[in-house]
This record gives sequence, structure tokens and C-alpha cells, in this order.
Amino acid sequence: MLVCSCNYITDKDIKSVITELLDEDCWQLIVPAKVYHAMGKRGRCCGCFPNVVELIIRTTEDYHAARETETAEVVDFMDRLKRFHEEQRAAIQERRLASVAARRAG
Repeated sequence: MLVCSCNYITDKDIKSVITELLDEDCWQLIVPAKVYHAMGKRGRCCGCFPNVVELIIRTTEDYHAARETETAEVVDFMDRLKRFHEEQRAAIQERRLASVAARRAG
């Protein structure tokens, strides 16, 4: 399935990179920018990033399930990842609101 039409990146490409990153350090925090950097790409419109985050979460869960990682460790990691995702969404929303306010003031 095509995930990023700007860079023509499929879900298989993204899952492969995520798995490689997890093989290097299975507890590192993986974000879309890290995945794109590993592929030598960069987000253009970044509209695909929410889908990439979902792929990161699912691939990470599958990775740890296949390796039979202790559940408590996985749950803690996934909670941290989801919190990070929510913080990033809130930051984007704040920037958008600030941009709209600046345009109205100017």
C-alpha cells in the first residue's frame, strides 16, 4: 500500500526500516522523521505522518510480540510512544492556532 505519495514510499518500505531500527536498539523512540531519514528521504507535505506513526506502533508491537518481550516493558514503551504522538499533535495544533492569530493580527 502506498503511504507517502510525495516520495512514493510503501508500507513495506516503512515496516522494513522500522524493523532495521528496532534491530539496532529495540527500545529507541522511532518517529516518522527518523524513518524518513533512514531512507534518505524527507517529509514534504507530511500528510502521511499520522499513518507512519500507526505503522510504527503496529510494527513495534509485532516486533516485540515475535521476540516474546516481557509485556510490562512493551506496555511502558508503547505508552511513552503514544504520549509522544499526542504531544506532537498538540504542538502542531498550537502552531496552527498561532499562525491563524498572527494572520488576523497582521
